Amino acid sequence: MMFAIDLINKDPELLPNITLGARILDTCSRDTYALEQSLTFVQALIERDGSDVRCANGDPPIFTKPDKIVGVIGAAASSVSIMVANILRLFKIPQISYASTAPELSDNTRYDFFSRVVPPDSYQAQAMMDIVTAMEWNYVSTLASEGNYGESGVEAFIQISRETGGVCIAQSLKIPREPRPGEFDKIIRRLLETSNARAIIMFANEDDIRRVLDAAKRNNQTGHFLWVGSDSWGSKISPVIGQERVAEGAITILPKRASVDAFDRYFRSRSLSNNRRNVWFAEFWEENFNCKLGMHGKRPGSLKKCTGLEKVGRDSSYEQEGKVQFVMDAVYAMAHALHRMHRELCYGYPGLCPRMANIDGKELLSHIRAVNFNGESHCFLLNSFPHRSAGTPVVFNENGDAPGRYDIFQYQITNRSTAEYRVIGSWTNKLHLKVEAMRWKTGDPSLPPSVCSIPCRAGERKKVVKGVPCCWHCERCEGYHYQASEFTCELCPYEMRPDANRTGCVPIPIIKLEWHSPWAVVPVFISMLGIIATSFVIVTFVRYNDTPIVRASGREMSYVLLTGIFLCYAITFLMIATPDVGVCSFRRIFLGLGMCFSYAALLTKTNRIHRIFEQGKKSVTAPRFISPASQLVITFSLISVQLLGVFVWFAVDPPHTVVDYGEQRTQDPLAARGVLKCDISDLSLICSLGYSILLMVTCTVYAIKTRGVPETFNEAKPIGFTMYTTCIIWLAFIPIFFGTSQSAERMYIQTTTLTISLSLSASVSLGMLYMPKVYIILFHPEQNVPKRKRSFKAIVTAATMSGKLTQKGGDRPNGEVKTELCESMETNTSSTKTTYVSYNNHAI
Repeated sequence: MMFAIDLINKDPELLPNITLGARILDTCSRDTYALEQSLTFVQALIERDGSDVRCANGDPPIFTKPDKIVGVIGAAASSVSIMVANILRLFKIPQISYASTAPELSDNTRYDFFSRVVPPDSYQAQAMMDIVTAMEWNYVSTLASEGNYGESGVEAFIQISRETGGVCIAQSLKIPREPRPGEFDKIIRRLLETSNARAIIMFANEDDIRRVLDAAKRNNQTGHFLWVGSDSWGSKISPVIGQERVAEGAITILPKRASVDAFDRYFRSRSLSNNRRNVWFAEFWEENFNCKLGMHGKRPGSLKKCTGLEKVGRDSSYEQEGKVQFVMDAVYAMAHALHRMHRELCYGYPGLCPRMANIDGKELLSHIRAVNFNGESHCFLLNSFPHRSAGTPVVFNENGDAPGRYDIFQYQITNRSTAEYRVIGSWTNKLHLKVEAMRWKTGDPSLPPSVCSIPCRAGERKKVVKGVPCCWHCERCEGYHYQASEFTCELCPYEMRPDANRTGCVPIPIIKLEWHSPWAVVPVFISMLGIIATSFVIVTFVRYNDTPIVRASGREMSYVLLTGIFLCYAITFLMIATPDVGVCSFRRIFLGLGMCFSYAALLTKTNRIHRIFEQGKKSVTAPRFISPASQLVITFSLISVQLLGVFVWFAVDPPHTVVDYGEQRTQDPLAARGVLKCDISDLSLICSLGYSILLMVTCTVYAIKTRGVPETFNEAKPIGFTMYTTCIIWLAFIPIFFGTSQSAERMYIQTTTLTISLSLSASVSLGMLYMPKVYIILFHPEQNVPKRKRSFKAIVTAATMSGKLTQKGGDRPNGEVKTELCESMETNTSSTKTTYVSYNNHAI
């Protein structure tokens, strides 16, 4: 301060012909003591009542007034400035602080005569919040020294964290003014209760900082905590001496300042002889040089005696104190305000004019708030050396605050094990941070975490802990849900499934029954064998169309039946083919048509046999509609019912394809598939096959009724065995088909079951009805000869005898009755040979 006053008094342009003076008092960093000291500033403004006081000679007393104070520079501590400002405002004395940063002092209604050349902690808190955000820390603790500075700074930081969001306060601890033994160890243990909150935001005084670091060191927490210190830590050496490792990586901030080189030269030249005006200089001298002045140096065991020849910076270490610039800025701000006031009130008058004899504090305050100067622009000469004041612009806002300008430091230990503060960025309403210049452990550039919960992986949502928005549990989006946002999982559309990362949805793959699938190979193989066998039978019958066996089988009905068998085999290829409108149309037509052809023909045959023998029991008159033409009419009438039902189905519900996503919608979405198929429901399928099954059941009933017909009369018994076997096949089909409706392999199982059942039904008919005939035709042509025609009366007689002989079946093995109703045409023909009798050859 004295250095700045000397510069101003020697400046011919600033307050010319006016000399500034100062009355300097020590606050001892105690607000109560500072309050007592501040009363000396206002004594000149207090009128004393001397009416009750008389001198010894009876004259009234004469009071010597102290020098009138026009302005106050200080204090450093916010608590002190608050106490002093409350007194000074009563007497309208402007006050400019060089270090008080408490946000409370920005209240212009309570501290209207207070100004400061440093930014308030609200800016500092914002700068610290920006640092925390840039470091991607979202879970921090705060630590404050009890008092206005620490508590208001932390309060400002917490308030900003609430407004901006994204940063949560794990704990907010306070260091008592008079901490008890073990208090700092207790603080460290409490901070460790939320060990994930490694970043500690500190608004504490220098002594508290040192003791917190020492407690962390004692508790073996070196490297765990990430310190973020306010300007009370700044770039000071004293808090970290002997505790370099535990303080390594600490980020601190300090109002932007420039080192005043002229002050360094000035201070290094000070000695006990040329600096007697500084009443505290002798005390500094003893502490700086570790010696004692006066008789104390001669006592045994005491420190060495000071010689007075010591030199600052030569016999002791010296580093410019961080507040030098701000002290000079405060003094210069007061001087510029007085200069502006002098030009306004005493323009052209050398020295003080009468108008400035009693300075109005309110008017001076308005000039203080209006100053705007840059220290670098003021160069003065002192002892033939140029001297510069602070290097940053000095301005005040409407609340008397300086703009927020900070340098950001980090305490780093280099590879040579030397510790120092390094500038890693700045803050001027916006953070500028050099992350690449930061070091956390020796040579480690990676950013350490201070988060409550690690980020969730892709496909996981955050389930926030109640009351702590920065803490969450990660829950994976299960099933067909995907991560729609940071906090929600949503269900994919029905035709889609989550992608591999569960961050979106992708279409479910569409499948169909492939030709190379084992589920298709077996039915196709059976069908091909059946088609070949059926074709062989048809060719054989066509080739031997006029032989007795073919004629006795009923050629017209045999070709209808063989057509149905062929269609039953052929439908397998339609069931496996890729579904489209054409394939689906053919499926509807031919799915039940093959069976309808087969069982309509068999039903006509069995019905004819039944009517013939039933009629023969009553009379010798032949029943109606037993001719080949009548049989064909009856058969195609039955088939037309099936076709009519199919055409109605076409009209009501035109065929089309669908993709069924529910059939293979498994628990694991990755295994889910959409099945491309024709729009044929299980009910529609049963309805399509229902008519054919009805024909099959009816045919079976007639087969049972005609079971007593002599085996030499056509094929009643082979038809019966065919129908019994077919019923067993379809009885097995029903539980297999409907029992697998919930299976993931439903499409494969049901298609394979249906096609194999159709093929087996056709194979039974083909094998039992036609293979014996083909065998006789090809390998025993001697049996394929015409027999003697018999009348309808002979047939009736045979039927009657068959009924009588049935009762003797118990005397034969397996209950069979052998009835010989045929007469041999040749005498050399054995009576045991089977003779085929066609109803077509009888005279009816």
